[in-house]
Amino acid sequence: MTVSDQSFGKSYRLCSKKIIDDLFLNGETTKMYPLIARYSVMSLSTDEKFQVAVTVPKKNFKRAVDRNRIKRVLREAIRCHKSIIEGELQNRQLAIFIIYSSKEELPLATIKAKMEKLFQKTVASI
Repeated sequence: MTVSDQSFGKSYRLCSKKIIDDLFLNGETTKMYPLIARYSVMSLSTDEKFQVAVTVPKKNFKRAVDRNRIKRVLREAIRCHKSIIEGELQNRQLAIFIIYSSKEELPLATIKAKMEKLFQKTVASI
């Protein structure tokens, strides 16, 4: 793979409030502890195959430093396994909202493995 295949730039970020609201109203849910994914096939405002938003509840992690670290690890796991989603979507686009539901911080290797399984489960259900 080349360096450009591994990139995870700003165009992959899901920022549209309308799309996020639509995900929670009409989207489907897939779970792979500690990750919960809300997703829907829809047209996005970018040329990328998918856009993703990541959240870590303040209820579980009070300190912003901890939440930001977990989000950084989640984005790294998405970057490593984005080819799973991009390989399966032909002419469609996917919006994904990922929620971290564990009460403790898990190691990077565990989160990467769970993210891979989550993406495979999501692509299988599309």
